[in-house]
Amino acid sequence: MNWDVLLDFSPFAKESDKVLEAFWATIRLSLMCGLLSLIWGTILVGMRVSPTPVLRAAGTFYVNTFRNTPLTLILVFVSLGVSDTLKINFSDETSLNSYWLATIGFSAYTSAFVCESLRAGINTVPMGQAEAARAIGLPFTQSLRLVILPQAFRASIAPLGSVMIAMIKNSTVVLVAGYIEAAAQMKQMFEDYGATLPIFLGFALGFMVLTLPAGLLTSYLSKRLAVAR
Repeated sequence: MNWDVLLDFSPFAKESDKVLEAFWATIRLSLMCGLLSLIWGTILVGMRVSPTPVLRAAGTFYVNTFRNTPLTLILVFVSLGVSDTLKINFSDETSLNSYWLATIGFSAYTSAFVCESLRAGINTVPMGQAEAARAIGLPFTQSLRLVILPQAFRASIAPLGSVMIAMIKNSTVVLVAGYIEAAAQMKQMFEDYGATLPIFLGFALGFMVLTLPAGLLTSYLSKRLAVAR
């Protein structure tokens, strides 16, 4: 076995700028998708617990559909269906358009899991809290916004952290939407230099650098902000 070839770290020296740019692309995608999926997931959970049957049915249909559809298919639909067939584009620049297409598909998928994490947090809020809100005359939207959701978010920090970590790892499939990030760069380096161990370990370490702090932060916050019962 040729260990010099297997343990060759020179590709990182040659492609260091591209590697850093690829990981920055992953970070940029993850931050935007995290924000959008949190906003849309919160709206979805409001629909799922709404007293209006139509909203509950729509929220349930959306969540069940996207949770049971592979992310790759969603991204392919966004890329081919939205961009190529419907001709809906967000920029004339290919890379920026691919970024927004990937962001939309990725956020639509992740928000379904955010919704379910928040719904589990809502289930931990005692019924008396909602009944007290209704007793003082608060409508559903205000009781949800002022009483239920603040407690649900605090109870859901750990599950939401797990969703965000999974989102970062799932970013490895956004290549199907034409967006170039860390996993796409790793694939390109495999094709250029061969599938060597240092390339694999280097990118694995890069993803650990992205996900471990998120896990540690959410673990700390979940303990620090836990709701006393």
